[in-house]
Amino acid sequence: MKSLKLVLGTVRSKSPILFTIAMFHFIGALVCIGGLLIDERSLMGVNVWLKPLKFSISVGIYILTVGFLNTLYPFSNLKRNIINNIVSFTLLLEVGIICFQGARGVQSHYNESSLFDGILFGIMGLLIAINVLVMVFLAFETIRLKMKVPRPIQWAILMGWLVIIFGSWIGGQMISAMAHNVGIADGGAGLPFVNWSTEAGDLRVAHFFGLHAIQIIPLFALWVSNKWKINTTSKTVVTIIFGLLYFGWIAYTFYQAKQGMPFIGA
Repeated sequence: MKSLKLVLGTVRSKSPILFTIAMFHFIGALVCIGGLLIDERSLMGVNVWLKPLKFSISVGIYILTVGFLNTLYPFSNLKRNIINNIVSFTLLLEVGIICFQGARGVQSHYNESSLFDGILFGIMGLLIAINVLVMVFLAFETIRLKMKVPRPIQWAILMGWLVIIFGSWIGGQMISAMAHNVGIADGGAGLPFVNWSTEAGDLRVAHFFGLHAIQIIPLFALWVSNKWKINTTSKTVVTIIFGLLYFGWIAYTFYQAKQGMPFIGA
């Protein structure tokens, strides 16, 4: 709880615009929950508001993560604000399109059923491409600069960026196939809330774990740094091993999906 208060307080004071946009995503998530309760429309077997809800939460967390991590780099205020504004405004538009399409009761991803829907999907792809470039830039800066954190945590942040870039590449694989299921058409039975297919391979599993590496790996490194009574070199080694294992887990779930096997069968 103290760590969460630190993150929120730091982001709110250093990047008020980004903080406001992140909070807007969480408010949007509450609206989506309301939609789930009062709107019975479904798309491909799930409520039309479920996808906007998931993206609102996930993207809101990511925006806060970027806002906090950027305070750990020796960036000028101008450079930090440029990065934060690019990330927060592009993702706000991305989630806005997803919510708009959900409200219409149509797909947001892989939707080229009309010129209008195809244009929106193309815009979404461009917005994500911009954010991937920001990830690559921050990974490079993590290598180049000395951050305001202990060495194990800087290593964790670097590995987080590298793995999230891989997770984004998996997203590109789904776009190339115009589908997330492998072996059957999108839709069908899925796990509660996440809706990952229980009948065939689903690339969204590896995509999900990849995109949240930038939170999970640094949080592990923070836990090791605070709780393990070992020297800095040992903490760094443990962090790197965890990062490699986490990447291996994502690679496994990607391979599993490509073989047409569900993450968890029915």
